[in-house]
Amino acid sequence: MEEITHKGIITAIDPEITTIEIISESACSACHAKGLCSLGEAKVKEVQVRTSAWHPRQVGDEVEVALRKAMGYKAVFIAYGMPLVVLFVALFVLNSIGVGELWAGLGAIGAVLVCYLVIFLFRGKLSKEYTFYLK
Repeated sequence: MEEITHKGIITAIDPEITTIEIISESACSACHAKGLCSLGEAKVKEVQVRTSAWHPRQVGDEVEVALRKAMGYKAVFIAYGMPLVVLFVALFVLNSIGVGELWAGLGAIGAVLVCYLVIFLFRGKLSKEYTFYLK
């Protein structure tokens, strides 16, 4: 099974959820000139992983967090692909029915906003699908 993995440090442990801090580095972070370039950046992200209470882990332990690669592709499609399709379909439909270019463009942007609103409203259901696990 292909998976996406990141190293992280445990920051909090609850009975069922473990919070892990992941430092996401850009591709050029390993470059020897990153201090001079200022393009390399690292972002700190927190991930919550459902774990059982019997795991012998403590705050400060380094762990490896994984997500199935298929879930990553699905997330990219939901976040970028679906709104792009909505944009083009709305633009095409509005242009076909004879709406002016300005209103067709504004309508297409409005359709994308509605698409992101729907994604936002279903974030609880989506977060249950995308589960990280510890390796």
